[in-house]
Parts: sequence; structure tokens; C-alpha cells
Amino acid sequence: MQNQTEFIGNNRLLTGMVLGVLTFWLFYQSMFVVVPALQKDLAMPDTSLNAVIGLGSLFSGCFIILMGGLADRFGRVKFTYLGFGLNILACMVLYFSRDVYSFGAGRILQGLSAACIMPATMSLIKNYYHGAERQRAFSFWSIGSFGGSGLSSIVGGALGTYWGWKSIFLLSIAISILGMILIKGTPESQSHETAKKYDYIGLFSCVLGLLALNLLITKGFRWGLGEPMTWVMLLGFVVMATVFFITEKRLQHGAFLDFALFQNRGFNGACLSNFLLNIMVGTLLVNNIYLQKAHGLTAFQAGLRTLGYVALVMVMIRVSEKLLQKWGYKKPMWLGTSMTSVGVLLLSLTMLPPDVYLVLVPFAFAVFGFGLGCYSTPAADCAMVNVPLDKAGVGAGVFKMASALGASFGIATATTIFTLVSTGSGLHTGAQVAFLTMCGFGVLSTLAVWFVVPKVMPEKA
Repeated sequence: MQNQTEFIGNNRLLTGMVLGVLTFWLFYQSMFVVVPALQKDLAMPDTSLNAVIGLGSLFSGCFIILMGGLADRFGRVKFTYLGFGLNILACMVLYFSRDVYSFGAGRILQGLSAACIMPATMSLIKNYYHGAERQRAFSFWSIGSFGGSGLSSIVGGALGTYWGWKSIFLLSIAISILGMILIKGTPESQSHETAKKYDYIGLFSCVLGLLALNLLITKGFRWGLGEPMTWVMLLGFVVMATVFFITEKRLQHGAFLDFALFQNRGFNGACLSNFLLNIMVGTLLVNNIYLQKAHGLTAFQAGLRTLGYVALVMVMIRVSEKLLQKWGYKKPMWLGTSMTSVGVLLLSLTMLPPDVYLVLVPFAFAVFGFGLGCYSTPAADCAMVNVPLDKAGVGAGVFKMASALGASFGIATATTIFTLVSTGSGLHTGAQVAFLTMCGFGVLSTLAVWFVVPKVMPEKA
């Protein structure tokens, strides 16, 4: 069998890895469009919805650096297989779930699955594809990520409307099995530099701090400033964040988060803009709920309104690969974040007559998809090209932690604002305020690219 220095990545391996990415970004996010059916079948109140729907993104973000580091140490192919296995288990738990708690457990397992698959597959691309082929591989990887996210509303809407929301998990299991078959025979890839001790303080302070922050966002407005739990969560986040940063700065080797990675501006800009841009995932959830509750659409009809997103993101991901080679990283990244923000700004025009607004929505999502497609490949390559080979898993973990945590906090923030404002001012105003908030994060992402990402051309070989 070939070793990791001789093996050259091929289309079979790439297809298997893309299917792995789809298990999270397509099938995990398919739940966004079937929220009304979920609430009915599982007796899930709005306050639980905000917390439970985003659990997978939260746990993925919390554990993705750990899984990336373990993949470096024990094998990236092994951890890709582990991710597929966890997804199959998660889908079985979700299929047989009968209440909020079992559903939440399944979402956590989905998040852990993604935490294994995403950094491991990005590391395999870093190891087995080079130059233009690496950029092409990241393009298809991004199609699995952003394209899967775009398809989630249509696929989830179709399956949920005609076969029931549980059918989503059966298809996800089939995709996982196919992905495992396709990556079979890939030689193992792992780092030769490993730490003797693991930084458990860093891991647990990160997880506990992020859980406290997520609960503060999703539950705080219900508790109010006068409730002790609000202050407990706030204090818990501050204490855990302090412990985390002190611990990570003190450790020279074996830290949960290697701060040496942040000495590169390109890596910093890619991760920061990626975090802020992925907060806008909350747009998809609010849009699906709003179109069904305020405009009376079915889940499938709401999903059809995102067809422009799917089409444009698929096209522009490959185009952005060429823009990257011609312009470098910075220009396509800020063009992408700007256009994504414009798309969400158009969605915020909920004061328009219903017939006009429902025509505007597909166009807005086309602009949204255009922007994400422009951004995706340059951002992934900008992050990974600046990571040492032996730390590819950790570097990929940091980059995708930004995606997952951004999505988690975006879901929590958008749904919380939508629920809070809608209660007092109606669904149209609630959606408008939520969309404008998401647009604001897009503007911040554009500023992060503009001021942090350097003007650098990618390597040619």
C-alpha cells in the first residue's frame, strides 16, 4: 500500500469526502425547514427550539479542534470513518426520537460526527492534493459545505412535506454508507509530531464557556436580568473564557488551541470572516419559519424559494477557484461577504406586499448564493495554505470551528430575536429585525476581510 507521501488524491476519495461534508451541511440543516412539524410532533416550545436545533453546531464547534488534533495524531482516514459511524448512530437516535431530550441527544451526535469529518477531510486535501488540484479539491469540498447548506431547504422541504421529516435521516444513513465505501483503500495520513499530554483544562473550559454563552443567548431573554440563572451563565462564560486563555497562553506544547497558528494574518482573516459570515446561517432558519407562519407556505414551497441560492453557490464556487488564481485571496473574499450581506438586506424588506415579497425572496437568495460561492474556496485555501502540514488537522479544526460556532450562535441569535420581536410586534417585524441583525454580521465579515486578509497570490504548485 502507498504511504502518505506517495499517494495522490483522486476523484473517488474527493467524492467520498464531499459526501461526508454533506451529512452535516445538507442533512443536519434540513431540519431548519421542517421546524413547524418538529414542534408539533415533539411538543417542542419556542424556547427549547432555539437551544435544541443549534446543539449540533455548538458541539461541533466545541470539539472540532480536539477531533482535528486527534486525527493528526491517530489518523485522518480513521477519523473520517469515525465521523461517518457517528452520523449513522445520530440518525438512528433522531429517527426514533419521541421527545425534545432524545432529539437533542441526536443533534449532539450529529455535531460530534461533523467535528470528526470536517477537519479530517480538510487535512486529507492538504496532504494529498497540491497546487491547482488542491484549490479544485477545496472547491468541491465547499460545494459540499455551502452547496449542501443551500440544498438543505429544498431537500428537507421535499422530504418533510411528502415523506415526513424522519425520512431525512434514512437518506443521510445511505449517504454515509456510500461515503465509507468510496474512501476505502485510502492510505492513512497522520502527523509524526504528537504531544505526550492532552490539555483537558483547555478542552473543558472551552466547552463549558461556550455552553454557558449559548444558554445565555437562547434563554436569557426569557429569564430576564432579574433572574439568577442569567447572571450565573454570564459569570460562567467569563470565568471559563479567562481560564481558557490563561491556560492556552501558558502551555508551550500540547495546548488545546495552538496560538502559534494565529501568527499568520491570512489564517486569522479567513477564520474571523468565516465565523462572522456563518452567523448568517440563522437567516435560513428564520426565513423558513417566517414563510410558513406568515405567508402560509408549505415546507417544500418555502424550500423552493431558495433555488437561486443553490444554483448560484454551485456555479460561483468553481468560478471563485479561477478568481482566486487570478486575483489572490482578498478580492473574491470581500466581494463574497458583501454580496451575501446584500442578499440578506433584500430579505429584510418584509414590509412589501406579500405577492411582491414572495417574488423578491428567490432573487435575494440568488444574491446570497452568489456571495457565498465567491467567498468559499478562497477562504478555505487562504486558511489551509498557511498551516504547517503536521498541524493540518488542528488548523482545519480552528477554521471549521469558526464555521460551526458561527452557525450555532447565528441560529440562537436569529431565532431569539425573531421570537422576541414577533411576540410584541408581529411576524413581519420580527423577521425584519432578525434579517437586519444577520446583515450586520455580514458587514462585519466584510470588514474583517478588508482589514485583516493580506493581498497575497496563491501558490501555483
